[in-house]
Amino acid sequence: MPKIRSNRGAAKRFKRTASGKIKHRQSFTSHIMTKKSPKRKRQLRENTVLCLADQKLVDKMLPYS
Repeated sequence: MPKIRSNRGAAKRFKRTASGKIKHRQSFTSHIMTKKSPKRKRQLRENTVLCLADQKLVDKMLPYS
């Protein structure tokens, strides 16, 4: 039985924490930043943890991480 290939796009975007949760970079930070408030831009800088429903999808894409 061959190994399952991991999704390379997902591998670049998601990292697993020591407890097994998946962290990712926030969206809405690449352009059109002038209309966003400084507070919103500051909060978008931080990495966040995926919710459980999305974590199951990423688990399938990254079988060995």
